[in-house]
Amino acid sequence: MMNRVAITQIGLCTPLGQEPQQVLDRLVAGDISAMQMSDVLLFGQSTLVGSVTIELPTVPPKFAQFDCRNNQLLLCAAQQIAETIEQAKQEFGTTRIGVVLGTSTSGISKGEAALAYRNQHGHFPADYHYFQQELGSTSDFLRQYFQLDGPCYTISTACSSSAKVFASARRLLSADLCDMVIVGGVDSLCQLTVNGFNALESVSKGHCNPFSINRDGINIGEGAALFTLTLGESDIMLAGIGESSDAYHISAPQPEGAGAISAMQAALKDANITAPEIGYINLHGTATPKNDAMESRAIMEIFGTNTPPCSSTKPLVGHTLGAAGAIEAAFCYLLLSAHNHRQALPPHCWDGQADPQNPPIALVTSHQVAASGTLNYVMSNSFAFGGSNASLIFCRKEA
Repeated sequence: MMNRVAITQIGLCTPLGQEPQQVLDRLVAGDISAMQMSDVLLFGQSTLVGSVTIELPTVPPKFAQFDCRNNQLLLCAAQQIAETIEQAKQEFGTTRIGVVLGTSTSGISKGEAALAYRNQHGHFPADYHYFQQELGSTSDFLRQYFQLDGPCYTISTACSSSAKVFASARRLLSADLCDMVIVGGVDSLCQLTVNGFNALESVSKGHCNPFSINRDGINIGEGAALFTLTLGESDIMLAGIGESSDAYHISAPQPEGAGAISAMQAALKDANITAPEIGYINLHGTATPKNDAMESRAIMEIFGTNTPPCSSTKPLVGHTLGAAGAIEAAFCYLLLSAHNHRQALPPHCWDGQADPQNPPIALVTSHQVAASGTLNYVMSNSFAFGGSNASLIFCRKEA
């Protein structure tokens, strides 16, 4: 097993809130009220999305080339880890702190607005810079904002983007290229992704309904989550990482879950634990017909008929795409943290009508708590387009 990685701080900007206790409370209550109808994203119709509704921080004028909603979401999360970063700069130096973020939208919504302006006025607005929507601008903005000089890059592998950043960060730490790495993900709502998924017939007509026989697609969401990672010990640890790339199809998963199975097996091996030690699984659970069928088969293959408690949290915040891996990792972190004194689990919000074509898995019910009384290991799955898969395992320090 490679070095386990310590998680020393997190920052949140999600539809469920920004304060850890608030987010956890709404998470384990199964609060779906953050999902709201939008009339401005899906052409010609309304759609349910998970949006961040607080007033976001303003990007400082000296970073005008980065000024977009995506980076405002990122800045909201970044401000919560600022003190930790400043301490790390004093301890390690600016060249020893890296930044690895995942995204799939970057500031595309800024580009959409700029194109609409250009169609009306014949030129782009003065405040538009292409860099605002370039994928690398997210990590570069954070690097410049914190005045860092270490490795800095963005990962964009669709819905596994900000799960795979944890693997990249551990490699930087293990190779002694960094003493701390800031990882996470951010995505913002935009017309391109909503209408793109709708063109694939993958957007739900109502509230997403993962693992139900009545499931008909996703709801899209937005948000950001950041973590500071170091080698060493902390209350919550990154215990295992598994990655795979089955490249089965550009958008459809391998039907029997071969890539997902490989990623979960690798994560368990990396954490040096057995499948029964997992106390909870945060499912990828998109509520699309093919993904849920594949994931249920993969879970059954790894865990057998006695699966751990599982749930998809996407009915609460939407599918945040490039940010999903990080936001759902943050949910797992909160479940393991001292904030979760009841050892509560996030309920699986659906209509309760299981698909008889899929193997049954143990979906979490309302008010359910950890079976053993204490959560020690939790798994978070992210299975993306193109067969880019990642499975993460987090644990308490004493586990």
